[in-house]
Amino acid sequence: MSDAEWAVVRDAMPVPGWLEGHGGQPEGYCHRQMVDAVRYLVAGGITWRAMPADFPAWDRVYAFFRRWRDRGLTAEFHDRLRDRVRRDAGRDAEPTAGIIDAQSVKAAASVPSVTRGFDGGKKVNGRKRHIVVDTLGLLLAVMVTAASVTDRDPGQTLLARLRERHWRVTRVWADGGYTGRLVDLARDAWRIALTVVRRSDDTSGFTVLPKRWLVERTFAWLMHSRRLARDYETRTDTSEAVIKWAMSTVMSRRLARRAR
Repeated sequence: MSDAEWAVVRDAMPVPGWLEGHGGQPEGYCHRQMVDAVRYLVAGGITWRAMPADFPAWDRVYAFFRRWRDRGLTAEFHDRLRDRVRRDAGRDAEPTAGIIDAQSVKAAASVPSVTRGFDGGKKVNGRKRHIVVDTLGLLLAVMVTAASVTDRDPGQTLLARLRERHWRVTRVWADGGYTGRLVDLARDAWRIALTVVRRSDDTSGFTVLPKRWLVERTFAWLMHSRRLARDYETRTDTSEAVIKWAMSTVMSRRLARRAR
């Protein structure tokens, strides 16, 4: 990270418990080095043991990543950056609308069979990433499942998470995979108007569909991180944490450019 980007990241980082009097020992490594190391792994797609010698030992970096994942600090760090990006764009920190979609990716041999499957529509054997983004394309909620799972079933869980965290969201756009009882459930249970944006039957070739292109752009941002080109993680919550780290990099770089 540049010094300007580190200033952005440092302000958004969670405060360690020992600084707030909650006990524990001070960290033995510089936070800037640790964040740089995790971002290097996500962007470069390397294995943990291939961490360059410029960074702390790979097991210390992995321990940092695992601690942040398990304690919810990765999500807190990501959400703080997102709120700041929204405010800098002249928006309220809490969104009122979102777009939901899913992406199937191939899984590496390290992915266990219980959390992988075959997506018959995309012809992909691996996992599926279900995300909800706001109208700026920023991540609001994420869930990783086997690729064989239909969009509607995880969509129910994802909308419940969305409503719990972002209570002001009242409208969500989706594609045809989210039709059926999910539309009624979203309206009755969470007071969310789930609007399905359909592709015209007489349209051929690539077509930009209203609102749906926003979430497709977010998937394109994520695929710039080589660790996300394929799912390598044993646990699905690790995959979700890697996605949040990738989006955190996108947002911190955007904020650093605007601060110049």
